[in-house]
Amino acid sequence: MNSFTDKPTIVGERIVLRPVAPSDAESMWLDLHDEEANRLTGTHDGITRDQVDDWCATRQDEDDRLDLAVVDGTTGEWLGEVVINEWDADNSSCSFRIALSAPARGHGIGTEATRLIVAYVFDELPVNRLELEVFAFNPHAMAVYEHVGFRAEGRRRQALHWDGEFVDAIMMSIVRSDRV
Repeated sequence: MNSFTDKPTIVGERIVLRPVAPSDAESMWLDLHDEEANRLTGTHDGITRDQVDDWCATRQDEDDRLDLAVVDGTTGEWLGEVVINEWDADNSSCSFRIALSAPARGHGIGTEATRLIVAYVFDELPVNRLELEVFAFNPHAMAVYEHVGFRAEGRRRQALHWDGEFVDAIMMSIVRSDRV
């Protein structure tokens, strides 16, 4: 695999993962102003609306990452995004991240989205290892990742400075042979 040129649509039971489109900019912009989403992802201020518009407009052309919108399977409503990036061809590994809108949190959407993207990565791509980072103040997300098959493998101490405190980042991964 040399790139992420294929931008799939992945259909789940309740959600669909589809390529991020220019029309997603408004929803993404609103998510970037959700204080809890910013805390969970460690996103600090500084992104402009023009940058979000440009970002959403160029996702289809990017071949070094896969940006998929998480949408309601019935209504098409934006629920967040999943990203596969940092492809390391020499080691057959890449990174994963997810960010959900406030209404989607706590309803199993993150679990379903994570399961769908993990299945896609291991079934359709030559990936052996998928890794992520989650902040220590997010045990709910850690439990979701463990439920899907990720394992904690390390800690980056004081990796995030948030609200005047330093927070550790937990490194987790799933390898092809771990799939549950």
